[in-house]
Amino acid sequence: MSALNSGLDTFLDSTRDYREALYKWFHQHPELSLQEGNTVERILAELNSYGVTGTRVGHGVVAVLDQGEGPTVAMRADIDALPIKEDTGVDYASTATQVSDRTGQEEPVAHMCGHDFHTTWLLSTVKYLAENNSAWSGTFVAVFQPAEETAEGGKDMVEAGITDAMPRPDVMFGQHVMGFIPFGQVGTHAGVAMSTASSIKITLKGKGSHGSMPERSVDPIVLAAQVINQLQTIVSRELSPQETAVVTVGAIHGGSKSNVIPSEVTLDLNTRCYSPEVQEQIHVAIERMVRGLSATARADDPTFEYSDRFPLMDNDEEVTSRLDAAFAEHLGEDTATHFPRVAGSEDFPDIPNAFNTPYSYWVIGGFRDPATAPGNHSAQFLPELDPTLDLGTRATIAAITPWLEA
Repeated sequence: MSALNSGLDTFLDSTRDYREALYKWFHQHPELSLQEGNTVERILAELNSYGVTGTRVGHGVVAVLDQGEGPTVAMRADIDALPIKEDTGVDYASTATQVSDRTGQEEPVAHMCGHDFHTTWLLSTVKYLAENNSAWSGTFVAVFQPAEETAEGGKDMVEAGITDAMPRPDVMFGQHVMGFIPFGQVGTHAGVAMSTASSIKITLKGKGSHGSMPERSVDPIVLAAQVINQLQTIVSRELSPQETAVVTVGAIHGGSKSNVIPSEVTLDLNTRCYSPEVQEQIHVAIERMVRGLSATARADDPTFEYSDRFPLMDNDEEVTSRLDAAFAEHLGEDTATHFPRVAGSEDFPDIPNAFNTPYSYWVIGGFRDPATAPGNHSAQFLPELDPTLDLGTRATIAAITPWLEA
């Protein structure tokens, strides 16, 4: 066993109570995207207790551990929570609420995507490396990133100067607890692993009138029905059958009374695909269709508001191959596995892309039965503490070993 991994069992045993309490604190104190003030304060306090300096970068934190000559490896953990009311029934369930900067409304808030685990894993890794600095050489950078859920956090840290706040990493890693892979396993995927995604709010602008006088109106509800039907032809008739893509109309808002033709309707769309070029093709097609149908209906020009734009997750194949070998060696052949390409999305690549750094991102099975596990963002999403609390830290130490082993 390598020197970097040899002390890990003792560390995990001796810090179990501390790490469980830390995880439960994050679970009970969730915060919305770009509103993670208390979370950041707790992260900074924990880092300070390890003798490590944390630096605020935008709404996140960077901590650099420099152990002399050697490669630079970065690890990212996302720290934000979701506007969901938790329904797990555990005694440490979140009862938190927060006024959302997005909606202006007070929202229930909960860690229903596992970011409380991610934050605890990375803090535990920093603590272990700080206490075992003779076992490794090089530089380790911990990146605590805000606002993954809204695809704003990576961009926030890049715009705030993360490329000046830390050395350029030779490689960067990320990880996520999931329910779709076997319990207690760590899964990698070389190449394109997660889709690019975007949300689009379209406002169709008609002309209101009384329901008895439709000739005086430009009916945006009828227009919306035509738009929704036409959008279905983008994937079926404009993209190659070799491409995989989704165009979803997830919400429609318009009208207030049965005898009132409204002046506008909004549609909320979500798109997902596996290449930036196809994403651009989809966006162009959406705007062309909506503008054309609006003109045909005598409606004013529609507006398009893009948000939640997630980059493509394209794991470096050489880095991932080294990860596979490290996980098999240090976690065991029965723990190391692979996961299939998924249509979920992540903004993790925004930070390594800013450095032009190769990266890889793995997932960890946190539920005993993947067939019945609640999905991420479910009000019942609560990974098992054992062995999940340990496994994310074990996986991180295993991953960095090929680069930082003394």
